[in-house]
Amino acid sequence: MVSFDEEKQNKRIEDLRKQEEENLTATMAEKNGVPYLDLTVTPINIDALRVISETDSREAQIAVFNDVNKILSVGALSPNAQQTVNAINKLKEKGYSVELYMVSHASLNKVWDRYKDLSYSFETKSGALDISNEQIMDFLAEVHTITDVENLIAETLRLKKSYRISRILEIILSGAIATEASDIHLEPEESHVRLRYRLDGMLTEILQFDLETYKLLISRIKLISNLKLNVTGAQDGRFSIKIRETEIEVRTSLLPGAYGESIVLRVLNPETISVPLQDLGINDRLLKVIMHEISKPNGMLLNTGPTGSGKTTTLYAFLKKIHTPEVKIITIENPIEYHLPGIVQTQTDEKKNYTFAEGLRSALRQDPDVIMVGEIRDKETAEIAVNSSLTGHLVFTTLHTNNAAGTFPRLIDLGINPKIISSAINLAMAQRLVRKLCQNCKKKVELQGEDKKTVDEVLESITDKTYLDGVNTKYIWQAVGCKECNNIGYKGRIGIHEGILVDENVEKIVRDNPSEREIKKATRGQNLLDLTQDGVIKVLNGITTLEELRRVIDIERE
Repeated sequence: MVSFDEEKQNKRIEDLRKQEEENLTATMAEKNGVPYLDLTVTPINIDALRVISETDSREAQIAVFNDVNKILSVGALSPNAQQTVNAINKLKEKGYSVELYMVSHASLNKVWDRYKDLSYSFETKSGALDISNEQIMDFLAEVHTITDVENLIAETLRLKKSYRISRILEIILSGAIATEASDIHLEPEESHVRLRYRLDGMLTEILQFDLETYKLLISRIKLISNLKLNVTGAQDGRFSIKIRETEIEVRTSLLPGAYGESIVLRVLNPETISVPLQDLGINDRLLKVIMHEISKPNGMLLNTGPTGSGKTTTLYAFLKKIHTPEVKIITIENPIEYHLPGIVQTQTDEKKNYTFAEGLRSALRQDPDVIMVGEIRDKETAEIAVNSSLTGHLVFTTLHTNNAAGTFPRLIDLGINPKIISSAINLAMAQRLVRKLCQNCKKKVELQGEDKKTVDEVLESITDKTYLDGVNTKYIWQAVGCKECNNIGYKGRIGIHEGILVDENVEKIVRDNPSEREIKKATRGQNLLDLTQDGVIKVLNGITTLEELRRVIDIERE
């Protein structure tokens, strides 16, 4: 018996009608000498809708779908209709150049429907673009592994050119969101283009595809990122994707290379950036110290480490912990990676001379209780931050040093008076991110040979042996790889941390412009673990591997 699916049949008829209209519009466009465009599969720049009201847009039967440097991309149902000609002339009188395309009713309705989203695009001056969020939602249901991404792109490459480019981009973005990739790398080479994701801090190759498709993909990415299509130099842009209630911002970076422009898309997903304080991997004793220090009304808490070590995520967790309606918190960041409700966040802009120092000055005029400075890069920012901590403000900030002890020499190098450093700083921290073993496939092995010697030396250096209560010292674990972890052996990341409190011993030594080694000696009585000790305990507890720890830090004892 053959069953008849009426819903499926009606959808097929509707799809055929739509395709007929698109074919007719394409034919008419050719007759009129105007380029044809299907806006149902074209990105829409929400901010471009502000150029003309929805009422005027509907009356003139046009849709403004992109605006780059006063050059408008406009779709029109009938380019020669009087109301359309009048509307185009009005736009030109306002100083706009117009690139006209002939489009169907379906295309116009697609753009007009986006007017309702204008109220949501408050902070996406060149973003909040439509890259078919509904389609991404559909792909997210299909894409769970790297193999899924590879298969879907390979399948899409066989489709018609006009349709496949937007679909490929949606699959690439869906794959990155599903696998929690922090960056997407598209790198052209002589004969192909390589797609890689940065997963848990490591670049992982997804697949290779042809250069012809890549050229079209670049244009699509430039369009949605509000970048110049005819420029092949370095450019930076952004766009956003709204999935349910979450807005994911994507930062676009283009760099010219030997075989074409290289693209990196930084995916700022608030769900992966926002980590609760208890999930950061901070050991209980250091966490207790931190909780005490962040509850103080003033002073400075510095978090140090290289780029990508999770410093800002940790500071966000601190801010969320202390945020109450009675506390005024202001942040100065570049970029704002995660929007915190109830907190005033500002972003530096070098082009407008709004630097960290200038932002900090402005923030102090806003009567804050707590200030977060994204990074101390220069003497001016360091001085204002230190003075702020001495005048009744709690200051959170980051610094590029290798370890917590390096904080003090670095501030002295920046020109801060050593006598006031110890009064300003409550706590100096350092951290790194290590990949966590996949709990589904990790393999237990006996600790022996050089590995045992190294681990024993590190454990011996821990003066307070209560840290080792309940810690296994006979076995370690290795990464294997399974379907759950995309055959990598690791899934997710966790921090290893160290902290230095400014006590009497540290205060005395800081005045004499000490070396890192001297500061470390002065902190021995604090009984806080250093990065290596914290890392080795996490290895012995089966959280990560010795190989992963060695990749991130030098674990050999001096």
